[in-house]
Amino acid sequence: MDLKLSGKVAIVTGASIGVGRAIARSLAQEGARLAIVARGRERLEAVADALAAEGVERPLVLACDITQPDTPSVVRAAVLEAFGSADILVNNAGGSRPFEGLGTARQWEDAMALNFHAARELTHALIDDMRARGFGRIVNITGGDEPVAINGAVPPNGATHIWAKALSRHVAKDGITINSIPPGRIHSEQVDHKLLPTEEAQRRWVEENCPAGYIGEPEDLSVLVAFLCSPLARYITGQVIHVDGGARRFSH
Repeated sequence: MDLKLSGKVAIVTGASIGVGRAIARSLAQEGARLAIVARGRERLEAVADALAAEGVERPLVLACDITQPDTPSVVRAAVLEAFGSADILVNNAGGSRPFEGLGTARQWEDAMALNFHAARELTHALIDDMRARGFGRIVNITGGDEPVAINGAVPPNGATHIWAKALSRHVAKDGITINSIPPGRIHSEQVDHKLLPTEEAQRRWVEENCPAGYIGEPEDLSVLVAFLCSPLARYITGQVIHVDGGARRFSH
């Protein structure tokens, strides 16, 4: 299937490793022109080199911290200068924030800054350009909003889902969609080194939680992102779509 992404300009945050890297690759393979964003320049350059070696256009590398107040304007300016437009934004940067006890005020502020405010501010910086062009695709890679323990990333996930739903209703008439994807257990630095760091832990989790019978690969999620970013997905907006091998036990 031709997703009609050739020539579209996509920004992917958290693109240096794992899911973000896979998303960047899927979009590039569909012909999108990329700006990849993360804090570590060395890893980003490696991603850009690897994609260029596959025969696609080398991405624009933007090494910056998305939680800094000036980052949205810096990213917007750099992308518009390089490509002239910004059609797609994948807000992938974020991470789990388990707390001991209730968490401090600073811990909560940092968790909200990374997992909610950064994506919202970057989206708001780009939305008027998308509206002017009559096309835009925004995909937020979030996480579960069903708390099993005190974790600073969970409330921002719920906030992102609600904000995205509200924004989707505001900009749908302008040809812009916004959707959220909470991944289940996907092989990544966070899952393989922090949440389930041993083969035994992964096997036990799968047996107890995942009907599909395995932990997903980043590409299991990136294919959905590519489709949602496509003009073909024009009637899908304001949705929260779980990619988890059936692990979630709720029907909605």
